[in-house]
Amino acid sequence: MTRRWWGTLALCAAALLPVTTGCRSAQPEPVHGFALHYEEPAAADRAAHRFLRDRAVAAPVLAALDAYLALPYGVTVVARSCSGEGTGYDPAAHRIELCYDDLAEDRALFEQAGSPTPDDQLAEVVRETLYHEAGHALVHALDLPDNGARAEEDAADDFARLMLLRSRPEGEDTLLTAARAYDLAAAADPEPDPEDEHAPHATRAEAHRCAVHAEAPTRHPTLATPTRAPCATTWPRTRDAWIRDLAPVLRR
Repeated sequence: MTRRWWGTLALCAAALLPVTTGCRSAQPEPVHGFALHYEEPAAADRAAHRFLRDRAVAAPVLAALDAYLALPYGVTVVARSCSGEGTGYDPAAHRIELCYDDLAEDRALFEQAGSPTPDDQLAEVVRETLYHEAGHALVHALDLPDNGARAEEDAADDFARLMLLRSRPEGEDTLLTAARAYDLAAAADPEPDPEDEHAPHATRAEAHRCAVHAEAPTRHPTLATPTRAPCATTWPRTRDAWIRDLAPVLRR
């Protein structure tokens, strides 16, 4: 499953070196809102680069963010080869890095499960990932309280749920597909990484389903299990808390 992290990146001092060397080329930061840039991929990542460009997965996500929010500064989303570093947000540079190499791992989960449409499912996972990383950007832009790395990861997941459930039923499908990916990742690697700041895969999957059930119980009757009964209360409370926090940057 995609490795998501956050923190200050050690940017390459020789920024003008070719991107195939692994250095991050300097990009002009947008004045406000989210801007998208594609770096040339390493040879092994060409299929993922082509997938992102051909599917145009990222642009609608960033457009939805810009339509809803007015950030006080720009955030650049850079699709690039990361050599295993993992997709994440750099608060010092106001930069989301979307790693081509992560896409191959996520696609493999669906292929190994026998999915007839792994590309469609991968596109859904990328959307959820971008909203998650945008959640980190919002935590820092709003200077929300620092309650620890795990709390921030949970908040970023909640932001992704909030944004996706604003566009229903498509967003519901995205969350359920991402939940399926977490299930597959948990099955493939049942021992949680003790160094991973995120909730365990199974926990994240269940939280996605809880939010979908709370927002659209009649469209997803199979989600109505006794253990999800509290979702009708817990998810709206979480959603509304995020909306209150977003008040300074919400477009009127």
